[in-house]
Amino acid sequence: MSVGCGHRTLAYWTNPLRLRLPLGIALRHPCAMSYRPNYQGGRRGGGGRGGGGGGRGGGGRGGGGGRGGGGRGGGGGRGEQRWWDPQWRAERLRQMAGEVEKLDENEWWNKIKQLKEGGQQELIVKRNFGRDGQNVLADMAQRQGLHFHAYNKGKTLVFSKVPLPDYRADLDERHGSTQKEIKMSTETERRVENLLARSKETLTINDTASTSIQMARQSVPNMAVSKPELTEDDNAFKEKFNIELRDLQHSRKATPSARAMQSFREKLPAFKVKDEFLKAIADNQVLVVSGETGCGKTTQLPQFILEEEIERLRGAECNIICTQPRRISAISVAARIASERGENLGETVGYQIRLEAKRSAQTRLLFCTTGVLLRRLVQEPYLGGVSHLLVDEIHERGMNEDFLIIILRDLLPRRPDLRLILMSATINAELFSTYFGNAPIIHIPGLTYPVAEAFLEDVLEKTRYKIKSEFDNFQANSRRRRRQPSTKNDPLTEMFEDVDIDAQYKNYSISTRQSLETWDGVQLDLGLVEATIEYICRHEKDGAILVFLTGWDEISKLLDKIKGNSFLGNSSKFLVLPLHGSMPTVNQREIFDRPPSNMRKIVLATNIAESSITIDDVVYVIDCGKAKETSYDALNKLACLLPSWISKASAHQRRGRAGRVQPGVCYRLYPKVIHDAMPQYQLPEILRTPLQELCLNIKSLQLGAVATFLAKALQPPDPLSVKNALELLKTIGALDEMEELTPLGRHLCTLPLDPNIGKMLLIGSVFQCLDPALTIAAALAHRDPFVLPMNRKEEADAAKRSFAGDSCSDHIALLKAFGAWKDAKCSGRERAFCWENFLSPMTLQMMEDMRNQFLDLLSDIGFVNKARGVKTYNQYGDDLEMVCAVLCAGLYPNVIQCKRRGKRTAFYSKEVGKVDIHPSSVNAGVHLFPLPYMVYSEKVKTTGIYIRDSTNISDYALLLFGGSLMPSKTGEGIEMLGGYLHFSAPKSIVQLIQRLRGELDKLLQRKIEEPGLDIPAEGKAVVAAAVELLHNQNVYH
Repeated sequence: MSVGCGHRTLAYWTNPLRLRLPLGIALRHPCAMSYRPNYQGGRRGGGGRGGGGGGRGGGGRGGGGGRGGGGRGGGGGRGEQRWWDPQWRAERLRQMAGEVEKLDENEWWNKIKQLKEGGQQELIVKRNFGRDGQNVLADMAQRQGLHFHAYNKGKTLVFSKVPLPDYRADLDERHGSTQKEIKMSTETERRVENLLARSKETLTINDTASTSIQMARQSVPNMAVSKPELTEDDNAFKEKFNIELRDLQHSRKATPSARAMQSFREKLPAFKVKDEFLKAIADNQVLVVSGETGCGKTTQLPQFILEEEIERLRGAECNIICTQPRRISAISVAARIASERGENLGETVGYQIRLEAKRSAQTRLLFCTTGVLLRRLVQEPYLGGVSHLLVDEIHERGMNEDFLIIILRDLLPRRPDLRLILMSATINAELFSTYFGNAPIIHIPGLTYPVAEAFLEDVLEKTRYKIKSEFDNFQANSRRRRRQPSTKNDPLTEMFEDVDIDAQYKNYSISTRQSLETWDGVQLDLGLVEATIEYICRHEKDGAILVFLTGWDEISKLLDKIKGNSFLGNSSKFLVLPLHGSMPTVNQREIFDRPPSNMRKIVLATNIAESSITIDDVVYVIDCGKAKETSYDALNKLACLLPSWISKASAHQRRGRAGRVQPGVCYRLYPKVIHDAMPQYQLPEILRTPLQELCLNIKSLQLGAVATFLAKALQPPDPLSVKNALELLKTIGALDEMEELTPLGRHLCTLPLDPNIGKMLLIGSVFQCLDPALTIAAALAHRDPFVLPMNRKEEADAAKRSFAGDSCSDHIALLKAFGAWKDAKCSGRERAFCWENFLSPMTLQMMEDMRNQFLDLLSDIGFVNKARGVKTYNQYGDDLEMVCAVLCAGLYPNVIQCKRRGKRTAFYSKEVGKVDIHPSSVNAGVHLFPLPYMVYSEKVKTTGIYIRDSTNISDYALLLFGGSLMPSKTGEGIEMLGGYLHFSAPKSIVQLIQRLRGELDKLLQRKIEEPGLDIPAEGKAVVAAAVELLHNQNVYH
């Protein structure tokens, strides 16, 4: 049986005797055909490397950038592509054959050699040597230590001394830049002129009276542990407080429950090293502790310090801070220690996370997220008053943790009294010891029971589950079809493709071997996860099950499958709980409670459950082998978010979760050969994410030149990543050309937000759009409140589109949904509203809390006066054009062009060329857009290159609120983004736009330098002129 495509079968199209195409024609499937010279992006509907980046409906498997095809604009291209038509195909092949020139290899060897030895950086050649010629030239360049890339479908060849990106706008003859004609009616021009004239008369500029800027240090909430009001001379009060703490500790330890708890604590491996640990702290400023799963290092070591300090009558001076990488960890560990000490949370032990804290004047041990401590460092660079600092989970190599330890290494010589303890769950403690001058290491063994392992081949045998091929009844070619673009950069999956299944697994059943033949390792088979859970519940002894998945999508889909399972869906027997880092803390706490004896607990989690938290009753672990990990392609300025294989260290951690209370089993849903080939550790986050927020933090802490500071990291990031981050901060106005903070940059440092989102918030408050700016900033900083249930996706999409209306904006959809939720909340029907409109009530509540936090921060720096209320700063809050302009101001330079192609629109960015709208966007189903540009929150590579959270904007929004305007090189207009965007107009209109833009920039600068400036009074006419122009925006006709 063959799979059909139109009236032809797949066998017809893949018959090697039917079509013999020359190099340059990639024919995998009629819907996925593309001309792909040197793996550059193909015709619309085709793809880039391996068929990626294609059009919607533009490919079968392997075409169009992934399963089922790629993004918008499948088919088409320059003229109609009709490879299925024999006559058209023959004519096109003749044309292509005639276009290829003959390559003189000696001539080009000499030219490449001249480039290498000369002073030129690159050599650009507009010649077409065909695929074979390109391969020869690429080999020549490589042999001479140079880089080579072909652009424009192989017609522009570049040799360079530095690495080359996949796309260059300056070499894209069709889509590299565009010239847009600006039109303005005579009446609009007259009104804007009049308003600008009026602003000159009314705008009062007093250069001598300026309000001093309240810098970051004034605006960061103080998270310091509250202490009694003590002075150097107040020894009597201090001694009294020390005695009170000691007596309280003694009285609590004397209770029967405390004695039972002490007995439990003494059985933990950490207790056996208590004396060694305390002595090492006394003798050394830095100590590294490596502890296996279940050893008790996170809960016991901070307690040992606290108990020792109180016992020695140093409790008043004791101020211990322990950082955790996640909110849930900070809360759960603090709660556990308070319980072990027989006290209420918030007494001597407390926590602080974003928007939530529980501590008191008595708190001597504070758990907080690493981000909270970094915020404190802005206010207290020397961490005055802190006696002990424990940094937990440093093995995870989060960016905040790597940043923190650079700061701490520099701080320690200035704070010889500060004790630093670094805690790692894995065996790479030597790396941190070496970084801190060979600091001593204490290793604590784990307290776990034996854990058996079952790999994919064993799981298939046990469950008798059969992995289905993507095309039913088409198993013969399943191994060949697995070699698709999504596996090309996955060496582990590629390695498994070369395994001889019959030889490697000869002792397994035919059914298992057939399933292994079909298994592709790209996407998790949730049916297999479901079958494994059911097998455990039917055949294994009691005990909780912990399932490791890559993200919320998989968790929600598996939840739906379990609910629909006739056996597992019985809620009286099975308690199924999701665990995700973005869930409210109240819900997360449920997973620690033990269910009734007749019920089995099943926890569906991300890698948050690897080491940050411990669920004591877990006996069975199901490990999918992957985690969603962000990587950053600095060369192409592109974030990539794809599930990737975990490291052996992570696999070890996951396995250890199963042996906490009794012997356990770890079911690995990947073959053993994959496990054995995994890397030892994951890449640190600082090497795989954009660095602009980190660079801004470095400047706010006055740590010197960014590149110099980051060179001191455990593993320094790519200099190109640092350069990209600094360029972006300069583009948005946060840094000047000397890489120093501007007034805007200093304000951005006070906001715990991505710099672009922070700028949007500030601009919104300045230009009377405060309420929408608060809501959109909260959503972008937290998460999308819209949920997409598997079986009702079309209804959920329709609900989201209904909020967007005809705005062509995901941000407006967020805004309208939040407003409608608030209205429903006033009438007490918010839960029903969320259910009907596919919204998460927890996310919306978090957004409201974050809005309040942002409002407090804006009030702290003087941008708003809370006493006057939000409405005072919201004159244009309902003005769609102004809200979109504020979005443009914040999100710039995240701009793409919308170019009409017949009855559809194609999208192009300066950095990567053609992009697609993410399928979750309200704009994904829009064919034609009224306005010529789009701003977006994020550009990410998954199965293709997509933009997320987009808003259609006008050229006036871009000209008035975007980046710097430069005179056109032709002298007939203005340009932006280094010439990528050109605007032409009569001279009088160009001058008018430049004048208005200049006045807006002055107004913004004054507000930033004088936060108390009353914009409605001082700049009313200028803002009104901008609104007038925005309301007369250029629309496509």
